[in-house]
Amino acid sequence: MCAKVVAKKAASKKAVVKKAPAKTVALKKAGPKAAGGKKVEKDEPEEKVYGNYDLVVVESPSKAKTIKKYLGKGYQVVASNGHIKDLPKSKLGVDVKDDFALDLVPITGKKDKIERIQELAKHANIIYLAPDMDREGEAIAFHLAEEIGKKKTIHRVVFNAVTKTAVKHAIDNPTVLNQPMYDSQKTRRVLDRLVGYKISPILWDKVQRGISAGRVQSVALRVIVDREDQIKAFISEKWFSIQGELEKKNINFEVRYYGEEQNKKTDLDGAAGEKLAKKVVADIKGKSLKVIEVKKKERKQNPTAPFTTSKLQQEAANKLGFTAKRTMMVAQMLYEGVQLRDHGLQGLITYMRTDSVRTEPEAMKSVRDYVKKKYGKDFLSAEEIVYKKKGTSKVQDAHEAIRPTNLEFTPDEVRGDLDPDQQKLYELIWNKFISSQMSPAVIDQTSVTFEAGGHFFKSNGSIVKFPGFRTVYLDSIAEKQSRKDEDAEDTDEPKTGLLPDISEGETFAQKKGIESEEHWTSPPPRFNEASLVKALEEDGIGRPSTYAAIISNIQDRGYVEKIENRFIPTELGSVVCKMLVESFPDVMDIEFTAKVEEMLDKIEEGDISWKKVLREFWKGFEVALEKAKDEMKNLKKQSIPTGVHCRKCADGEYQIKWGKNGQFFACSNYPDCNSTEDFKKSLDGTLTIVEKVFADDPCPTCGKRMAIKKGKYGKFLACEDYPQCATTAPFTINVQCPLCKIGKFAEKKSRFGKLFYGCSNYPACSNAMWTKPYAFDCASCGHPVMGEKFTKKNGKQLECPKCRHKVDMADTPFGVVDEESVAIVEA
Repeated sequence: MCAKVVAKKAASKKAVVKKAPAKTVALKKAGPKAAGGKKVEKDEPEEKVYGNYDLVVVESPSKAKTIKKYLGKGYQVVASNGHIKDLPKSKLGVDVKDDFALDLVPITGKKDKIERIQELAKHANIIYLAPDMDREGEAIAFHLAEEIGKKKTIHRVVFNAVTKTAVKHAIDNPTVLNQPMYDSQKTRRVLDRLVGYKISPILWDKVQRGISAGRVQSVALRVIVDREDQIKAFISEKWFSIQGELEKKNINFEVRYYGEEQNKKTDLDGAAGEKLAKKVVADIKGKSLKVIEVKKKERKQNPTAPFTTSKLQQEAANKLGFTAKRTMMVAQMLYEGVQLRDHGLQGLITYMRTDSVRTEPEAMKSVRDYVKKKYGKDFLSAEEIVYKKKGTSKVQDAHEAIRPTNLEFTPDEVRGDLDPDQQKLYELIWNKFISSQMSPAVIDQTSVTFEAGGHFFKSNGSIVKFPGFRTVYLDSIAEKQSRKDEDAEDTDEPKTGLLPDISEGETFAQKKGIESEEHWTSPPPRFNEASLVKALEEDGIGRPSTYAAIISNIQDRGYVEKIENRFIPTELGSVVCKMLVESFPDVMDIEFTAKVEEMLDKIEEGDISWKKVLREFWKGFEVALEKAKDEMKNLKKQSIPTGVHCRKCADGEYQIKWGKNGQFFACSNYPDCNSTEDFKKSLDGTLTIVEKVFADDPCPTCGKRMAIKKGKYGKFLACEDYPQCATTAPFTINVQCPLCKIGKFAEKKSRFGKLFYGCSNYPACSNAMWTKPYAFDCASCGHPVMGEKFTKKNGKQLECPKCRHKVDMADTPFGVVDEESVAIVEA
């Protein structure tokens, strides 16, 4: 405060800033988002500034608006729009021979922004640098300070929430720039640059031009590829279960075989299990089951901590169907400020990049008062529940957990001011935080053991006696249910449900004959958004704030595709991953990557020198690079004989070659014979030619057949007489565009690899759908086209793109779910 007052008094003359013409800076696509992973927004028209003022520099225009409203006159607030400086794109930018000296340059398109900040800073009394409180934010603050210069009074301010109280408290209690945190960010940036810029050219030379490697993304790819290898290597085994149904007082309940001894479970696996299952069913046929033991136990289910970043991403994926990227984008909006009709701009949640489960004392008091008033003292935990994060890192506990900033802004209060995504995520965060200080749920669990013919059966049930925190939030229910669904074929435990009042000595006749059922063990499931985030967190790969970018990157690069909400490695992804594991075992090692994250934490805590970490990394990495250049197999030059005869010439044999779209068959007599074929490989290694599929319409140029092909941007049609005839056309499905009524929907891929369906009359008609269209009239609004949707819960449905009305696919002329889709999801 003293420095601020002295600086203001020293500015006796009024500073006059030259009039800045109102303009909007158009940011290029390769701007700050590419450099730092931060959200990019367009600037608002610049204000004309006169007189004495303090300058506050933040990251985003939306946050700038909110903070300007809180601070009022005497302050100017400007946004940097993310990073302003980064390593150059055209070269490495890291001099390893000069002890890792960095060549940081202004990001393309940021010149006007930097000049604007410099001009405002020149006439400001005090400058407050207020980017986000994470490593990237600290780097932005350092870069801003470098561009502004050392002649000005510069302070660093951080706040956990964009609220009036938090912002004013931060301004009144400024701090200094955090050098260790910036060093940690530089280390992370240099490591990423060294791996990306040194390995990628090798992949260009050995596999195909344009592909790339990333330090963390490549390890995340390995996690997915390893899971796919486990699935392919999995050998399913047969097992049996025995179950039936009993009834008392009109309450039906399930009973399942437990074993040959009352207190020892018997597995029914393989041929021996099948034999025993038949014997058990025969022994108890027509017999009553006698209750020999009833166990009742009261247990308490405790609430869990407010959200960390990773838990929010997992729960939003499970409950809302959000991707990690979508969750972080919506959370950023809620944090930076939303316009409320009765309250103006308000930041609704605390900082959304955090590993902490702490709650500040003021917020703790506020939430406990709210619970007591809203739900009554019985629903409030007897004492404050203080949650602790596993591990001892100070870095991970630097911020609060994610929570609402003000409990006056209930979900009902802000309804209508938030868009649907914001409302859903805000309610999720709100309910999780409120439930975290509520009383435990009390549950009565009952386990009944039956005997018949010398064999033992069990039935389980539970009743919620007191809901406690479950009144507000059924914590992780979606995640647990998802696991149960995935593993449903791998359990023979009795289902938990409602049981009637049962006493020892009672006997029950079989309502339905007790029968055995055959099952097959299932491989581990492929990752979805939630389970992949969970795996990355458990393995220590990256940080929660980077998960969204990691998952997006491996999809954008064509290494992984998402089919029915499950991540599956592409052929390119599998090949690149295995080549990298072979040539760069350290970089691709999960434990090594986790250790790097620990080292970054230690740098931030000031326990280790950032250049020491880089020197040690480079020592081994440089050797691996030179070895890979010589020893990594060159797929471009590789020709693998197959023993399959060429279909076009007499004496040719197909060889496996690698092209820009993966592997294919090519005749050994090339260039005399240019025959190529697509092929597929079965699990036993058998190679089979994939027969070409032709469109109904002939080639418009030569009249020959048009083959359906797959390219970088999806399916397309190409003349079978290529290269003599190079005619191509978009691949369309037989559904007319309802907008222009001229074109048909064509299957395409976005530049990020996502499949969509666009009108073939583009650019005259820009109609497009993300789901496969079907010519089917919506029963609700009459729209002539509906899109295909598939969820494990509801199966395959058609959904209207206009009114969102849904209908089961089985109730349409298009049939039921195809077996391949089901197999992909269940695997």
